Amino acid sequence: MPCYLAVDLGASSGRVVAGRFDGRQLTLEEIHRFSNGPIRVGARLYWRTFQLWQDILDGLRIAGRKFGREVVSVGVDTWGVDFALLDTNDELLGAPVAYRDSRTQGALQRAFARVPRETIFAETGLQFMELNTLYQLLAMQEAGSPALSAARRMLLMPDLFHWMLCGEKSNEQTNASTTQLYNPTRGDWSSALIEQFGLPPEIFGPVTAPGTSLGPLLKHVAEETGLSGVKVVLPGSHDTASAVMAAPSATKIAATGTATDWCYISSGTWSLMGVETPAPVITEDCARWNFTNEAGVAGTTRLLKNIAGLWLLQECQRVWRARGDDYSWDELTRLAAEAPPLRAAIDTNDPRLVAPADMPKTLAELCRETNQAPPATPGQTIRLALESLALRYRQVFTMLEQLTASRLERVHIVGGGTQNRLLCQMTADACGRPVSAGPIEATAIGNVMMQAIAAGDVADVVEAREVIRRSFDMVQYEPQHTAQWDEAAEKFSLEA
Repeated sequence: MPCYLAVDLGASSGRVVAGRFDGRQLTLEEIHRFSNGPIRVGARLYWRTFQLWQDILDGLRIAGRKFGREVVSVGVDTWGVDFALLDTNDELLGAPVAYRDSRTQGALQRAFARVPRETIFAETGLQFMELNTLYQLLAMQEAGSPALSAARRMLLMPDLFHWMLCGEKSNEQTNASTTQLYNPTRGDWSSALIEQFGLPPEIFGPVTAPGTSLGPLLKHVAEETGLSGVKVVLPGSHDTASAVMAAPSATKIAATGTATDWCYISSGTWSLMGVETPAPVITEDCARWNFTNEAGVAGTTRLLKNIAGLWLLQECQRVWRARGDDYSWDELTRLAAEAPPLRAAIDTNDPRLVAPADMPKTLAELCRETNQAPPATPGQTIRLALESLALRYRQVFTMLEQLTASRLERVHIVGGGTQNRLLCQMTADACGRPVSAGPIEATAIGNVMMQAIAAGDVADVVEAREVIRRSFDMVQYEPQHTAQWDEAAEKFSLEA
């Protein structure tokens, strides 16, 4: 059976996954899992780039021993916005900085003083977040960065690892679209914004579509991993693009080019909630509600909004573990389920939740500021986080219906968050719609299936989603107790 290798890198962990396709069903096998996370050096937060590269090679070496000549190709997906710079000799100009670094604080207002907010949105259709690539580059520019002055090419994180694998520099489209320097209508870099902000135009290479083959592994990589004849193929290299491709209920957009009657939540460290559309939606409401238009696979647009996601829970667990209370995920979920419902809610997009030193303390402080009873136990804290996420999902769900002028009949959750059954049920209750949860490994599946399409083993996205539907189980959740959530939504009235 042909075997495709997905290198799937998240903000807290990474893995190499093998996907094998027998012509009808896809099976996945995790080959190698490793940890990830930024590390502070001086004033900056950097990604452990070379450790990640070693981990990738280790995983590919294991796959080479196990599958040998069955391996057809490899592709990398990661989070968005972060990047590396190369000089004229293709030498790395420093380690990539992590998006949670403080260098972009206050960058939005400084950028708007140079180019109006309305102009930036009209040109990019992207939501405004200080972590976007545009503001990272502007922070370097304002600091007089020697690396930016010497740069001749910018590679986003998956582009960087594809270059390490095969020596070809590319800027894959779905990840390029997260930068706020990409024009989704033209499908290319925004030369207008690049010029207006005085950024070096030479660092922006040609935008390359997912499904493109970059060529074979470099000789030393092939020799080190035992993967002779293996190609590097671009998946939807932004992890959400790959995850959305793996939503098996999604067939209408690829088949007919019309709007769908479902929305997705790619649930992990972040929750990315949106719909798949045939073209960008750049309207006043889209700008006012700070939605984003990012490129999807097969020429689609992902109209979505970023929501804080499981980061809230992950940070609580980390803080408690450091204090000696090593709660498992199952235990935290059980404690949350036992806690009283809908006592309080906080704004999950509050900037103080981006990188707090003490997440449980910060959640409690946000409750006190809004005259709500703060959580007094770990179970109450986790319940507060989960219910606040579900209420945010409800709010974004309503906005998506207005933006698309359609009734959404179902929420499809993919990714690691599908394992939190309490959150899935809360989502159904809050949105008042059935929820389909699965597959868990959506990002790796979408990565693998794009490689299968590139190889000609699967015809297109429609067929790929049918394969996924046959291959992986989903869990269904029906709405319950919706009146309670209607009352809570009115009571807490979160900001847009």
